[in-house]
Amino acid sequence: MARLLLRLLQLPLALLVMFYEWGWETLSHVFDWLAKRRLWAATEDAIRRLPPWGALLVFLLPTVMLFPVKLLALWLIAHSQKLAGVVLILAAKLIGTAIVARLFTLTQPALLRLEWFARLYRWFVPWKDAWMDAIRVSWPWRVGRVINRRVKRAVVAAFNSVFRRK
Repeated sequence: MARLLLRLLQLPLALLVMFYEWGWETLSHVFDWLAKRRLWAATEDAIRRLPPWGALLVFLLPTVMLFPVKLLALWLIAHSQKLAGVVLILAAKLIGTAIVARLFTLTQPALLRLEWFARLYRWFVPWKDAWMDAIRVSWPWRVGRVINRRVKRAVVAAFNSVFRRK
């Protein structure tokens, strides 16, 4: 039954994972640039030093902050602004995922000092890794990676031809 479920979900899961990985890779460069700024670096250092419950609150903050944005997107969709609503949801999802990933990197040591969180984490990671392994060997994933590489090369070539002319 699990194999049938995975087969049915292969394409949407592969696309979703690819979307998240592309988003994190792209936005991680933004965070790396921001980390070179004094105020941003001081904020990240303060987050790293938080006690476990403070780290948990900071880690959950993007979820709370993005909830009104998602409601606005649904309101736009309900009021015939479907494209704007979908773009807003996708942007919120992409940016929210990048922020949560960065915050998890900063708060993970403190979060793992919470016994219940550490237990949940030790259960979740092997389960997630098994699903990711299954997704990464699927044909939608392999095809998507080829398309992704070709699009990246085309974008870089276009950028170079426009901005690096002599």
